[in-house]
Amino acid sequence: MAELDFERRLERLFGDAPHMADSQAFAERIERRLNRGWTARRWLIGAAGLAGGVVGASQLLMSNVFERVESAEQSARVLSQGLARVTPGADMVSALSGGYGVWIAVGLAVITMGFVVSRVIEEI
Repeated sequence: MAELDFERRLERLFGDAPHMADSQAFAERIERRLNRGWTARRWLIGAAGLAGGVVGASQLLMSNVFERVESAEQSARVLSQGLARVTPGADMVSALSGGYGVWIAVGLAVITMGFVVSRVIEEI
């Protein structure tokens, strides 16, 4: 029985941490150190981002990316002209008025209900 009392008293002693006189100063000193570390990290991350941006920009300039974009624009124009000949001239409003719009709305409602049910299950 004596061991059980000793165990309980020992748990109480470890459960209640003693209040130190300099606890406020200690907390402020630790916060200052942490803030100083964040400032250094911000500067290092900013410098690394700047260096990465310079390297990326130089790589873009050296790879003639602007000439490739111009040729891609010409290819896109040719492709869009070809697609304009292939696709019918019906617009989106007439396609949705034939009943397809209702089915699209029903499908979106079912998907939304699925998301709602998964959130409710997640919360429980």
